[in-house]
Amino acid sequence: MTATNRAVELVTIAAAAAADKLAQEIIAYDVSDQLVITDAFVLCSAPNDRQVRAIVDEVEDRLREAGAKPVRREGERDGRWVLLDYVDLVVHIQHEEERGFYGLERLWKDCPEITLPKESRGAVRGSEDA
Repeated sequence: MTATNRAVELVTIAAAAAADKLAQEIIAYDVSDQLVITDAFVLCSAPNDRQVRAIVDEVEDRLREAGAKPVRREGERDGRWVLLDYVDLVVHIQHEEERGFYGLERLWKDCPEITLPKESRGAVRGSEDA
């Protein structure tokens, strides 16, 4: 099984929105073979709580424009790890400390990555050429 075209479309929109708010290390996985509850994950991070919230707002705005509305939101109060569930897509926006600690990339490393346009991949820690 592979992520649906709609899921990949939403991934691209969410990644671009996150990149526009300077999210770091944006990555997307096709988790459709591993999970029955969603097709794709987008992971990204930010260096502070305020930026996490800005990324959340932008992702929600852009996906709403594309006709998608989250069925569930978690973690917004603390601003350290916000999860937006769109059924076909789950977006994880983490503070960089949480991202390093929980290491979701290690958990989902066996799932295929969804290729994102270069401008949608965000800044990579320690890199000036993002």
